[in-house]
Amino acid sequence: MKLILLTIGLLAVAVLGITIKIWGKKDGKFAGTCASQSPFLNPDGENCSFCGKTPEEMKDCKENSHS
Repeated sequence: MKLILLTIGLLAVAVLGITIKIWGKKDGKFAGTCASQSPFLNPDGENCSFCGKTPEEMKDCKENSHS
């Protein structure tokens, strides 16, 4: 029972943290959500599957480029 309560508590803290981050950001947008920005997530240098930009183009990526 303690494990279930601990799990629910940790999940509640995580959801609260995400909620605060969204609430604190302008228009509720996350910055830098393209995986092609990270060399760890994109070791082959493939284009972003969401917006189609190459990793070189993502260096100057603005938050509103996906809308």
